[in-house]
Amino acid sequence: MAQFPKKITDDPYAAMVLIRRLVMEQGVVYWRRYLVAFTLMAAAAGATAGATYVLGQVINQAYVDKNIPGIAMFSAITVILLFIKGVATYGHMVILTKISNAILATNQRQLFAKLMRESIGFFSERHSSEFLARLTAGAKSITDVLNMLVNAIGRDLLMLLAMIGVMVWQDPLMSLIGLVAVPPAMLVLRKLVKRIKGLAFNQFTGTADIMETMQESLQGIRTVKAFTLEDAMQKRIDENIAIVERNANKMARVANRSNPLMEMLGGFAVAGCLLYGGYSVVALNATPGAFFSFMTAFLMATEPAKRLARLNIDLNSQLVGARMLLEVVDSPASEHSDDDKPALKLTDARIELRDVSFSYRSGETVLNRMSFTAEPGKVTALVGPSGGGKSTVLALLLRFYEVTQGDILIDGQSIGAVSRKSLRAQTAYVGQDVYLFRDTIRNNIAFGKPGASEDEIIEAAKAACAHDFITSFPLGYDTPVGEHGTQLSGGQRQRIAVARALIKNAPIILLDEATAALDSESERQVQEAIEHLCQNRTTIVIAHRLHTIMHADSILVVEGGEIVEQGRHDELLRRSGRYASFFRLQHHDAGALAPIIATA
Repeated sequence: MAQFPKKITDDPYAAMVLIRRLVMEQGVVYWRRYLVAFTLMAAAAGATAGATYVLGQVINQAYVDKNIPGIAMFSAITVILLFIKGVATYGHMVILTKISNAILATNQRQLFAKLMRESIGFFSERHSSEFLARLTAGAKSITDVLNMLVNAIGRDLLMLLAMIGVMVWQDPLMSLIGLVAVPPAMLVLRKLVKRIKGLAFNQFTGTADIMETMQESLQGIRTVKAFTLEDAMQKRIDENIAIVERNANKMARVANRSNPLMEMLGGFAVAGCLLYGGYSVVALNATPGAFFSFMTAFLMATEPAKRLARLNIDLNSQLVGARMLLEVVDSPASEHSDDDKPALKLTDARIELRDVSFSYRSGETVLNRMSFTAEPGKVTALVGPSGGGKSTVLALLLRFYEVTQGDILIDGQSIGAVSRKSLRAQTAYVGQDVYLFRDTIRNNIAFGKPGASEDEIIEAAKAACAHDFITSFPLGYDTPVGEHGTQLSGGQRQRIAVARALIKNAPIILLDEATAALDSESERQVQEAIEHLCQNRTTIVIAHRLHTIMHADSILVVEGGEIVEQGRHDELLRRSGRYASFFRLQHHDAGALAPIIATA
């Protein structure tokens, strides 16, 4: 079959396609403001052109007519024209800056909203610093592209046309001499665009690598110092910075490679105009004012002309960042909105897993036809070796992932048939790795129930056994917890998390190793808080410390994605199966089982 040549429109992120999209989707929204800015740019260009023309008249009044009143009049006109230029320039710069800020904010909101619609699996495959780079550099690149286009058309092109108008008015033939440098300059610049694209992409990814190393080093500063990794981290970031520095130097060389040639071509054009203009004044009796006005306009036209000539290079370097942001925004959301589904309606909060199978990756089964029931208002515990699939059960209950096979039901309703928001709104989760936001204790508790009153916050803190230590701080509930809650101890963080779950007042409680990383005293306090949390609620708890779930209504032993034992604590000990084996290992004394079993 014949291969048709690839069209530029085949690539949704090709330069021209992307530019058109940015203009139509984001620039046109502010067309009224842009129109005002263009009007002010035209006024600035016209005032500048008028000033260059008037300067020629001043020269003629001084050297030809010897007219002092004429000199004074044209000087006053020059002042007025330059004042108009200054006001117009200020006006359009303020307007464009406001537009840029609005577009930047819109794109940052849009990207964040898109990330909030992604699944847990989406983030597990990427580093968070990548999204920080896309959020900052990518959003700014879009505003830079639009600003370049607006300034190229409104400022540079209008200024260039105004200066060319003055040049043609003064001497059409000399104007043609001044434009001989344009064609060869355009040919040179076209060859540099492709190289710029690759370098700009490398610059973006290199910057993201620097952010990644910086973020990991600071967030893991305790590990860095405990393992004396300062030199290793320094070496790692030095390498990242060196790569970006080398790439930036390459980019500078390529982007500015055209400058010597353009300056040389411009020099030839200036020299030609000077020779011809000087000859016209001396031999053809042309006025010196016209020659001066022409040369002033010609020299003032060179800067906008050079910016227009480099526009393609500058645009392509910024379009890489715009593409990085839009690729995420355009990609289908991995967690599709399902707010149109019916809400979960609870009566008893009875949870049932029916032959549930799940795999994170093809061929790697995590859960294998698992079935069990968590009875309403009771505690169901999942125990067993790491990697058995316990945490995956909670992830599926929260619909962080969708089941591969089987179904999960709550009060007879398949959770896949109800909206995620309604499911999660009626579920409270407390994990081993508690995440607290960089805010006050009060606000971290209130995140469980937006708009919660002060009394509700305090009541939740008391029930979580947190009120006493909170009030011992000088700032009380207004105490900042620091990044990730580092200003608090592990036990304090856990109790704040329990308070956050309590204030939510959800009928379903999911606990994932909530006391695993705590010392005995902190564990006792958190366990007491958890008992308050679980009262009259359907609770599924994962525990490695078996003594914390000895009073659970049902204990499920999970191994290899299957339930191998099920029963109450005393029943499982009598069976001397897997649960009894785990219990024995934790107590380091097989003989200790006898009196326990005897009294069970």
